[in-house]
Amino acid sequence: MQEEGIMALLMWMNRDGKLLLAASIARMFGFGFLSIILAIYLTNAGYDELSTGIIFTATLVSSSFFTLFASMYGDRIGRKKILMLFAVLMSISGLIFAFTTDYYLLLLAALIGFINPTGVNFGAFVSVEQAIIPQTSSDRKRNLAFALFSMIGTFATAAGTLMAKIPEYLRIEYGLDTIGSFQPLFLLYALIGVSMVGIYSALSKNAEVQERMPERKVKLSPEAKSIVKKLSLLFGMDSFAGGFVINSWVAYWFFAKFSVPESEIADIFFFAGILTAISYMIAAKIASRIGLVKTMVFTHIPANILLIPLALVPSLHIAIAIYMVRMFLSQMDVPTRQSYVVAIVKPEERTAVAGITNLSRNIPFSASP
Repeated sequence: MQEEGIMALLMWMNRDGKLLLAASIARMFGFGFLSIILAIYLTNAGYDELSTGIIFTATLVSSSFFTLFASMYGDRIGRKKILMLFAVLMSISGLIFAFTTDYYLLLLAALIGFINPTGVNFGAFVSVEQAIIPQTSSDRKRNLAFALFSMIGTFATAAGTLMAKIPEYLRIEYGLDTIGSFQPLFLLYALIGVSMVGIYSALSKNAEVQERMPERKVKLSPEAKSIVKKLSLLFGMDSFAGGFVINSWVAYWFFAKFSVPESEIADIFFFAGILTAISYMIAAKIASRIGLVKTMVFTHIPANILLIPLALVPSLHIAIAIYMVRMFLSQMDVPTRQSYVVAIVKPEERTAVAGITNLSRNIPFSASP
């Protein structure tokens, strides 16, 4: 049996790792269709780009707050409990979007929950899960574990994007109006949150920090502080730029510039997601040969350069081709970055450092939309 195979994962990853993987699959499936429909739904509800951007910013600011909260108090409250809380809030937000188009209630849902317009796995959930993953397998398998989490989660996102075909189907086959055709997907998103509560509730005590945390805020070692400062600056600059090309805006760009219906946009993002998922395992192999840092640099820079021709091309087919190449390269740094962060600090510092470095991405990310 190949060490890198999915079946091998079930042998060398413990029960908590499998539960986290199940929760990640459910969450990323929801993020997949939500990232496609969100901007289009808000446009059809009568809101302009500024109003939509404010909602996107609100949900990303909310993510920053909960990431900070998780980094400071996650190990004291308990990783299991805090993940369950986040899943409940995610479900509540989905219900609000399902039953109203009132702008202020939608804004409230964006602030209290996890309405993810990006289509990528980031934020408070990731900060906590990132700290648990190294405890689910041996150190030798850590890079592979992060790559597999990213790859399988991205396959789930790709599958989720296909659900964005449902609104058009409901309009054609059942005569639903535009708003009504989108709302069942928000109900599904709420149900996904409920399922995640159940999954997280099954985590064992081994998912918690192994060294008892003192009853005070986490205090990082001088070495960890130095690492956090450097990584936070780098991640922050990269994330600010990335916030301009979140999936919801890219989907809206295809919709507005080329008049692509959401069902065809779903196909574009499905194949882009498949390419991204494949790239994670390639990234793990590259990292084992040239190192984590070089892998991050040599894949992320060309991915960002591709945004220039993507914005200028007049042809839909060329735009799709460029976008596919970009998506193959752009997320290769994710598992390598996550593995690098948890590898260079002490186990008891992982939740705090993962939270702080993710926060350094979330805050500038939230300003971009």
